[in-house]
Amino acid sequence: MCYAVAMRVHITLDEILVGEIDRRVGARQRSAYVASAVRTALEREQRWELIESAIGSLEGRHDRPWELDAAAWVHDERQADRRRVG
Repeated sequence: MCYAVAMRVHITLDEILVGEIDRRVGARQRSAYVASAVRTALEREQRWELIESAIGSLEGRHDRPWELDAAAWVHDERQADRRRVG
């Protein structure tokens, strides 16, 4: 497990937003709530960056058997599964 050193950072939030945070978690838990929200937003942005970086990576490839006949490919894959019943 990695522990980061906490840093004090000055940010400005509008009064309504602070009131909503306080209503949800209380004034004494603001920092933890904001840190969690920022962490979630950063993780979401990182996922989108990864998704966007992969766009087109398979473009021009024609070695995927499901492209020619998806239904036949699914049928063949199901038949190849020895655990399949029926």
